[in-house]
Amino acid sequence: MSKNKLALAVGSIVALASTNAFAEAAAESNKHDVFTWAAAAAGFAIGIGVLGGAMGQGRAVAAAVEGISRNPGAAGKIQMNMIIGLALIESLVLFSFLIAFLLQGKIVV
Repeated sequence: MSKNKLALAVGSIVALASTNAFAEAAAESNKHDVFTWAAAAAGFAIGIGVLGGAMGQGRAVAAAVEGISRNPGAAGKIQMNMIIGLALIESLVLFSFLIAFLLQGKIVV
């Protein structure tokens, strides 16, 4: 039990001492790092938004085509609902682009 307490004390001292040692060097290079990671995160967010939108649009069109092939008489209603759904999915993709663009511009250090 005393070995665990000693290891905890040594680990705490090392963790607390190391943060002070690197504080000044990190403050100088932090501005460039923040902008770099903000740009990378914005690009990643746009990619995830587009990926989800593309998968959703593909599944919607596949389901609509399958529904039309099963019931050709309802093609007009299915097509109308599909177009509305695709427009809503596309608006979500554009919304994710807008949010990523705004977040990248809001980083001020």
